[in-house]
Amino acid sequence: WLIPNNMHHQWLLLAACFWVIFMFMVASKFITLTFKDPDGYGAKQEPLILTAVTKVEEVHVPEGKHWPEEYQPTGKAFSGNLIRQPLVHMERLELLRNVCRDTALRNLSHTAVSKFVLDRIFVCDKHKILFCQTPKVGNTQWKKVLIVLNGAFSSIEEIPENIVHDHEKNGLPRLSSFSDSEIKKRLDLYFKFFIVRDPFERLISAFKDKFVHNPRFEPWYRHEIAPGIIRKYRKNRTETKGLQFEDFVRYLGDPNHRWLDVQFGDHIIHWVTYVELCAPCEITYSVIGHHETLEDDAPYILKAAGIDHLVSYPTIPPGITVYNKTKVERYFSGISKRDIRRLYTRFEGDFKLFGYREPDFLLN
Repeated sequence: WLIPNNMHHQWLLLAACFWVIFMFMVASKFITLTFKDPDGYGAKQEPLILTAVTKVEEVHVPEGKHWPEEYQPTGKAFSGNLIRQPLVHMERLELLRNVCRDTALRNLSHTAVSKFVLDRIFVCDKHKILFCQTPKVGNTQWKKVLIVLNGAFSSIEEIPENIVHDHEKNGLPRLSSFSDSEIKKRLDLYFKFFIVRDPFERLISAFKDKFVHNPRFEPWYRHEIAPGIIRKYRKNRTETKGLQFEDFVRYLGDPNHRWLDVQFGDHIIHWVTYVELCAPCEITYSVIGHHETLEDDAPYILKAAGIDHLVSYPTIPPGITVYNKTKVERYFSGISKRDIRRLYTRFEGDFKLFGYREPDFLLN
């Protein structure tokens, strides 16, 4: 009945292995039960950067989006094209912070929190929310959400379209209307967000909305701003047709564009950079939504702000938020590389801060 000494050691080693495996299985099961989300919503857990927990779901990173290699976040890597909803928002904020620290891009990523910026930020004191307006990314709908939250109307459907942008009647105060101490308190304590979109596609949308279709009947875009751009930037002065996208690109890419911007006044908000509008490196935003993933981002923002039980974001028509690469390439197809490069140089901060890829037609 005696077991040789070496066999005794082998049995002891085998038993130890089984014990380690057993403990690993118990620990894994414990971790799974502790952190598993039982009903699809984030259970109470440490919020990290964000101030609220929201629905956890998988979303696709849209075509043409990536994080530039030099600004890759230091957290968990993406698993293919699938990421969990809270994680993508933390990644966006981390990318933003990384780019803001890049001294080489400082002139393109930093701006003073001036009255121009404060005029862009709308306030909902009742629910402690600040929303920075970035035109041509679905802001009309967000303003409707805030109008309802502020109590001017009981539902989004009741808001007349002509009221939404009438800041005398829509019940949306601007942050600039408060004293310096009140501004600081709100910037420090309130939930703050804004929405971005591929910068070049946003410029196309602004051009079409203001100089081609002009649905709100804003004649100054065609009769005052367009002629000013044409006189300065159209190469062939004998042409009598209205403002062309090529003229618009030359104006925007001109390093000396500001002398015209001053004449145009606040109408330029439809095509100035996100940096100039919202000062993302100076103001600590809670969430940055992307137009391309708005179907997922809108519910996330409402829940993170704690207002999802009070109001819903209006229904988004199918396909309207999808990045249209073909459209962008078509608009830029007849424009010189020099003019496109100058345009990109001006908007490079927006591309880098929010993870948008430099267009392929600039790389070829």
